[in-house]
Amino acid sequence: MRPLILTLRGRLDHRLDLSLLVPHTLAGKTVRQIERMELQTSHHPITLGDVFRVRAGDIKQIHIQGDCDRFDYVGQEMNSGELLVEGNVGIQAGRLMSGGRLTVLGNTGPWAASGMKSGVLEIRGAAGDRLGGPLAGEITGMRGGIVIVRGSVGERAGDRMRRGTIIIEGQAGRYAGSRMIAGTLIVRRSAGPLAGFLLKRGTIVLGECYSALSPTFMDCGEHELIAMRWLSAMVRPYSKAAAVLLQRPFTRFAGDMAVLGKGEILVGNRN
Repeated sequence: MRPLILTLRGRLDHRLDLSLLVPHTLAGKTVRQIERMELQTSHHPITLGDVFRVRAGDIKQIHIQGDCDRFDYVGQEMNSGELLVEGNVGIQAGRLMSGGRLTVLGNTGPWAASGMKSGVLEIRGAAGDRLGGPLAGEITGMRGGIVIVRGSVGERAGDRMRRGTIIIEGQAGRYAGSRMIAGTLIVRRSAGPLAGFLLKRGTIVLGECYSALSPTFMDCGEHELIAMRWLSAMVRPYSKAAAVLLQRPFTRFAGDMAVLGKGEILVGNRN
């Protein structure tokens, strides 16, 4: 069955809250009812039909056609089904997801996957700052699920991450994996300065040259880790490039000894 398709009518001059456009919220509604749904904006009240042309289809598969970095909260609290966006989106894409699959063919703004609990978020372009990180006042960031970014990401990817896996096929900005509590962060290319800053637990994998780590990490030498072979098999369906990286020997750095010190940064060594 073909998906439910929402096509952007024209360029937006204001931000738009699209958190309602998830399968469980639209379930049981007719096309007419969907068109009359009111969307939150930074300006005057507006209905979904004012912004999108709606073509009937399977509610469990939603396609949003249109490139707009003012689409905020796309896939928020999504718990099932599939949501595909054929372009860029704004802030907090996939926030609090607990299931389903969200695919963004373009770029995302800051705080994508913030508070994510389960499910899969794939970003074909680049991601902004604080991927999987908490909002102000929150104790933990991402708590489960899998995030794949085909491009690069901004600063503090995986900040205060609690569980789950983040795979970055490009580069990461400064403080990648900062304050991580647990979980796995894989960066196929290089990372900016101070990766793993105040890392408590968890694993950060860096594929290429990296800027200076904090001096509170301890060099534990080169290792071939059996656990990385298992992780390679787990991530292969999502990223073949990351799976190949995980099959290399690694130089292991333990830390951050400035805090709990039970985490690790693994830097890939070329054979």
